[in-house]
Amino acid sequence: SAMGGASSFLAMLGIAGFLGAAWTASKVSRLLGISSIVLEIVVGVALGPRGFGVVSPVYTVCETKRWDDCGGPEDLDDRIANGLPLGATLGRIASMDLCHAADYDHGHGHVNGHGLFNVTVDYVGGATPVVSEELHGDTDHSADHSADDHSADHSADTADHSGGHRRLSGGHYSSYKECLIKECEHEVDNQCGSFPDFFTLIGHAGVGLMIFESGMHFDFEKAKIVGPPACCVAVLGTILPLIFGTLLTMAFGRPFMPDGISAGTALAPTSVGIALRLLGEAGVLQENFGQAIITAAFVDDILSLVLFNVLFSLGGEFDAFKTIYAPIIGIAFMGFACVLAVKFWPFFLKNYILAKVPKKAEGAKISAADEALFLFMFALLFVYATITHFLGTHLWGCFIAGMSFACLDPPHHAHHVWVKQTKRLTSWMIRIFFTGTVAFSIPLQQLLSFDAFWKGSIMGVVACIGTKVFCAPFMGKARWVIGWAMVGRAEFAYLIAQMALSGGMMDAGTFSVVIWALLYATVFAPFVFRLLLNRYVASEGLGQGATGTGFESESSSEMSESVKNNDLEGIDIAGAIKKNKPTEYGQSSPGGEMKAVDAKAVRMEDKGKGGFLCCLFFKKVVVH
Repeated sequence: SAMGGASSFLAMLGIAGFLGAAWTASKVSRLLGISSIVLEIVVGVALGPRGFGVVSPVYTVCETKRWDDCGGPEDLDDRIANGLPLGATLGRIASMDLCHAADYDHGHGHVNGHGLFNVTVDYVGGATPVVSEELHGDTDHSADHSADDHSADHSADTADHSGGHRRLSGGHYSSYKECLIKECEHEVDNQCGSFPDFFTLIGHAGVGLMIFESGMHFDFEKAKIVGPPACCVAVLGTILPLIFGTLLTMAFGRPFMPDGISAGTALAPTSVGIALRLLGEAGVLQENFGQAIITAAFVDDILSLVLFNVLFSLGGEFDAFKTIYAPIIGIAFMGFACVLAVKFWPFFLKNYILAKVPKKAEGAKISAADEALFLFMFALLFVYATITHFLGTHLWGCFIAGMSFACLDPPHHAHHVWVKQTKRLTSWMIRIFFTGTVAFSIPLQQLLSFDAFWKGSIMGVVACIGTKVFCAPFMGKARWVIGWAMVGRAEFAYLIAQMALSGGMMDAGTFSVVIWALLYATVFAPFVFRLLLNRYVASEGLGQGATGTGFESESSSEMSESVKNNDLEGIDIAGAIKKNKPTEYGQSSPGGEMKAVDAKAVRMEDKGKGGFLCCLFFKKVVVH
C-alpha cells in the first residue's frame, strides 16, 4: 500500500494546482478586461469534484453530508410497515419526535417531494430534486377507489393532520417516509450550515470581511445630500428584481416558496465596486448623480441584507420572532449604530482609545495607534456580527460594523489601516469563494443544459438587468447611467444563491438558472455602464470620462494604494461637496469656480508621494 506521505502529497498537489489555476484566472481576466468572477467560476467548475476532480470531495463536502444517509436502507418501506429499525441516520431522526407515524396511517402514502426542503443530499456538493414516487399499501387500491374519492380522502387526511406535518411553503408531508427523509435533509443542512466544509468556511469568511470593508465606504454626508431620491432608486432596485425573479421562477415551474423567493432575493443585491471605480476614473464622483449612484448602491445592499435575513428565517416552521420581530429589531439596531458611527465613535476613539496608546519608536512600519485601531475594528466586527447573528444573519452586523468607522479622522485612514493588514487575505478568501464555494455547488450537467441556458438568459435580461436599468426613471437625464450602475453583481448575490441551494430552499435546476442570470449582469454591466457614463459626461461637460474597464485583477480590497496620513490631512471632501452643490443631477452649481481632479491625475502630478487616497473609495479632491 502507498505510504501516507505519498498519498497526502498528491492531495496537496491537487489543491496547490487548483489555487494556482484560480490565481491565473484572476490575472487573465485583467488582461481580457472582464470580471475575474467569470473565469474563477469556470476554473472551479472545471477542476472541482464535478469536473476533472482535481480537488477531492473530501475537502468540498461537509462531514455530515458524507456520513449521514437520508435515503435510508433499500427496504425502508418494509421496515416502516413492520416497525423495524430504520438505520442509524433515519432512526435518529425518528427519535427526535419530528414525525409521527400515526399522522400518516391512512392505508396509503405518497412521497411527492412538495415540502419546503424538496431536495436530496448530493455528496459531491449541492442538492438535487427528490424524484416523486407513490407508495400504495393495497395493490388493489386503484381498482377499488375512483380518482375523485382518492383525492377527497387525501385532502381530508391532509386537513386533519396539517398541524403535524405542514411546512411554511404550503407543501405537505404525505407519508411518514417522506417526513423522515425531508426532516433528515433539513437536519443535515442545518449541521452543514454550522460546520461547513473547508472551502465553504473560507469563502463565507471572505464575504463577511468584504461586507465589513464595504460598510466603511458609506458616506453619511453624501447620504444627506441625495438621500430621498437615492433611497427611492434603491427600493425599486431591490423590489423589482425580487418580484420579477420570483415570477419568472414560478413561470419556469417552480413554487413561489421557497424557490421563487430565494431566486428573487439572490438577484436583488447591487455591487458598488465597479461603479465606484468608473465614476472615479471619470472624475464625476462628486457630482450629484455620482453621489446618488453610490448612496443608492449602499442602501440597496442594506435592503438586500434585510431580505437575506427574512429569507433564511423562513427555513422551517413559521417563527414570528425570526420572520417579523428580528428584522424590526435589526433595523432599529442599525439606526442606533449609525448614530454611534457619526456622533460617538469618532470622539470616543480619538480621545479615549487612540490618544492613550503608548507611542512606538520613530520609524516603525505601523504605529501603535493604528494597531490599536485595527484591534478595535476586529472587536467591534465580532460584537456586531454576533448581535445580528441572533437576529438572522451575521453579515448584517459586518456591514454595520464597517459603517462605524466611516466618519473617523483623517478621512479614510481607518480603511487604509484595515486594507493594509487584510487585503491579501481577503483577496484570496474571495477568490476561494468563487472558485470553491460557488463553483463546487454548481451542478455541471444542469448548468450546461440548454434548458438552464435559455431560462437563465431570460431571467438575466429581464429580472437581473432590466429591473435595475429601469429603477431610476425619475432621475432626469442621468436615469440610464444610474440604472446601469445598479446592474453590477458580485459576492453577495452569489452567496445568497449558494446558501439557498445548500439550505434546500432552491433546487439544482433553479440554482443553475440564477447563476446564468448573475453571469449576464457580471459580464455586461461594466461595459455598458462605462459607455453610457462617458457619453453622459461628454454631453454635460463633466469630468474627463472613464478609461478603464471597472475591473481589477484582485478584489476591491486590493484596489487600494498605500496612503500616508499626512497626505490625507487638510482634505475636506465632505465640506467641498457641500460648497459645490449641484442644482440638477449631473450639473454643477453656476460659476464653476471649483474643478474636480481625480486621484489618478493628482498622483501623476506628484509621483514622489505614495498616494493620498485609497483607490477603493475613488474619492475626488475638490480644489480651487
